[in-house]
Amino acid sequence: MGKKIIMIVGKGKSAKYMYNGLKDSFQISKIIIEDKVNRKRFLKRRIKNFGFLKVFGQVLFQLSVPKTLERISQKRIKEIKSYYKLESKPYPKNIVYNVSSVNSVDCIEFIKKEKPDLIIVNGTRIISKKVLDCTDAVFFNTHLGITPKYRGVHGGYWAIANEDKDNFGVTVHLVDSGIDTGGVLFQQKILTKNKDNFSTYTYLQIGEGISIMKKAIDNFINDQLKEFIPNISESKLWSHPTIWFYMYKKLIKGVK
Repeated sequence: MGKKIIMIVGKGKSAKYMYNGLKDSFQISKIIIEDKVNRKRFLKRRIKNFGFLKVFGQVLFQLSVPKTLERISQKRIKEIKSYYKLESKPYPKNIVYNVSSVNSVDCIEFIKKEKPDLIIVNGTRIISKKVLDCTDAVFFNTHLGITPKYRGVHGGYWAIANEDKDNFGVTVHLVDSGIDTGGVLFQQKILTKNKDNFSTYTYLQIGEGISIMKKAIDNFINDQLKEFIPNISESKLWSHPTIWFYMYKKLIKGVK
């Protein structure tokens, strides 16, 4: 009997790219989709953790830079999507199950009912220990950065901003109760081009991420799963850049 695979995803584009990149090689029996986080509650929590000024700068960045760069980088994005065959086709409706949160009772009960062997995570909020403990399934996640050095968000951008291009890449890892702290299964370093920027980094990482996710799933199915020990001792959790940090790095260092 084959291994049963399901996905738990957010509503971002990367999850659709991942599903469409995997579906012809592996049978994904169900996809659990969680609702977006309540924006007001999310911002209140961030202000409590980071302070108003930093969060204000992050919000200004998110409202302006990524959308502008995405708009002016369509040619490069199209090139990357074509190279990696990234598809955003809708999920088959008959395999979708919607939940308010990956950490909801509804989600836990659905996982228990499905009894999966492997759960592929993409673009969700942090998964709680009660979800991880509700099943014997193994959880895989694709992280758009090289862990443990670039945990959190925008790992590719932070590597470039820190003049650390050798650690621009993507990681597939096991999920534990920490933030991008699970055991590493595969990592892939990526070379960027001068025409790449904050908006195109993600597409490069997703494209390579699908490839190494396939390797991880193959190993799991064949009972050959093993962790890879990165030659990196530094570990840091990164957040969104502020608008003033981004502009400083762009104007002084040419980091796009």
